[in-house]
Amino acid sequence: MASLQASCTVLSTHPRSHSSSSTQPLSARPSHLFTLSRRSDRFQVSCDAKKNVESSQGKIDRRNMLLGLGGMYGAANLLANPSAYADPVQAPDFTKCGDAHDAQTGAALDVKCCPPLADKIIDYKLPPFQMMRIRPAAHRASKEQVAKYEEAIRRMRELDTTDPQDPRGFMQQANIHCAYCNGAHDQVGFNNLDLQVHNSWLFFPFHRWYLYFYERILGKLINDPTFALPFWNWDNPKGMILPPIFDKTDSPLYDANRDPNNRGSAVVDLTITRSKDNLQLVANNLTAIYSEMIRSVSTATDFMGKPYCAGTNPNPGPGSSENGSHTGVHWWVGTKDTSGPNKLNEDMGNFYSAGRDPAFYCHHSNVDRMWTIWRDVLKTDVPKDITSANYLNAEFLFYDENKQLVRVKAGDCYDQRKLGYDYERIDLPWLNYRPPKKAAKAKVSNISDAKTAASVLPINLKKTVKVIVPKSAKGQADEQLMLQDIQTDTTKFIKFDVFINDEDDKIEELDRAEYAGSFAQLPHKTKNKQGKSSISLRLTSVYEDIDVADDDTVVVTIVPRSNGEYVTIGGIKIVPVPPRSS
Repeated sequence: MASLQASCTVLSTHPRSHSSSSTQPLSARPSHLFTLSRRSDRFQVSCDAKKNVESSQGKIDRRNMLLGLGGMYGAANLLANPSAYADPVQAPDFTKCGDAHDAQTGAALDVKCCPPLADKIIDYKLPPFQMMRIRPAAHRASKEQVAKYEEAIRRMRELDTTDPQDPRGFMQQANIHCAYCNGAHDQVGFNNLDLQVHNSWLFFPFHRWYLYFYERILGKLINDPTFALPFWNWDNPKGMILPPIFDKTDSPLYDANRDPNNRGSAVVDLTITRSKDNLQLVANNLTAIYSEMIRSVSTATDFMGKPYCAGTNPNPGPGSSENGSHTGVHWWVGTKDTSGPNKLNEDMGNFYSAGRDPAFYCHHSNVDRMWTIWRDVLKTDVPKDITSANYLNAEFLFYDENKQLVRVKAGDCYDQRKLGYDYERIDLPWLNYRPPKKAAKAKVSNISDAKTAASVLPINLKKTVKVIVPKSAKGQADEQLMLQDIQTDTTKFIKFDVFINDEDDKIEELDRAEYAGSFAQLPHKTKNKQGKSSISLRLTSVYEDIDVADDDTVVVTIVPRSNGEYVTIGGIKIVPVPPRSS
């Protein structure tokens, strides 16, 4: 059966202001760089269905769409109606959960990721506020906090033996990520389309709810409603190693399926440049975080991820944070024993197994923290919230701490304080880590081997590529670079970096004015092993730092870091940044 193809179209952007919350973390430190003023501009998006097949049927009853294309009509009728609109992604049907699949072969995995069934689903309501839970930085956690964390995980692991069907058990919790990310769930009403919570605007809200219930389950297991999940503070040099609490072999927080070279004092390589210089790794990390949080972001969906609605193909495009440091940590931690029993880079290095490593949840706690910083702290002209009903009403199912199956919506988790938690305040050294300006004009003198992008598209990244791309306007324009139709083999780890007018070819150094941004992908399963997405990188600061205001064109250099031969880029262009309406 032909599948419905839907595209998501920008309707409008408009700023909206409101007062900041009066709730303050109990352990706020005066040295941190946060401000509590909030910018909550809104970004509105709609997903419009496109006519894709012919049919003799008449108009569609929209009620059937909302019921997952059931009733007397069926999917063919919807496909025939070009005026129909895509709906928010619905919560999966657990009774139809199938096998998760090996990302490389497509074969069913020998582990079953499907959750236990429940008699009923409850629309979740936040419990009455009691006390703000403050998530601590893992490398600063007190002995008491670590002891509680270890005991909670120990009891969660014990459930795997005493009651394997208890949805609060360690493997049951790990399997949540597997099922939502490796093809066990189809989209409701679209049996040929995976439900995938990565590489789209579902990424942040799904993982926020996931950690919310995980944290509450841990607290329930040790009878401590104040328990707070630590975060791996990899955006600060003091936290740029695997937190020691995870590296004790006799601890329930330990996972043997980690790269043995990345233990102890090894500095995390968020950018996968593989530099051997620890100081350069730190500089690269800070530069990349500054880029994905500020420098390369033009719109809310640049940061949050591209729109993803009912009937659309999964993986429309990751946001800058998911695409960058989030993926870098996953790959750095996961084992590289590709010829042994962990050939798929388990545990952290693959979506299906990532939840088996306790470090996963603390890593994602920091990913969630970066979302709060982006929304609450950063003073930029970028709209911060998405108001599309297709985003706000996207649904997920989780088991809560009382083993009740509950339904939640993406729009109900915008403010972490309303969910009863916040983060310890830590310095943000990346906040002012803008690369230094070029001492001289960055005029590319040797471009004899560079051709216009239009003349060589599509481009395979089996080697470094240099192409000439016209600017959309002369002068110090507010522009963005769009890399479109990025086709990848989803079974591979993919990483490439982008530079503008780069002559130095110092490929291990990202702390340079020419660095524009990156793309990364963790291995995951899709129906046909082929992924297709896009990214946008804002160039305004880059232009200022390399002084190209008088130029009509720039040279775009794309440096493959991993498996470039499995990447093809179908479109490269520079366009104006979307205007902000007042």
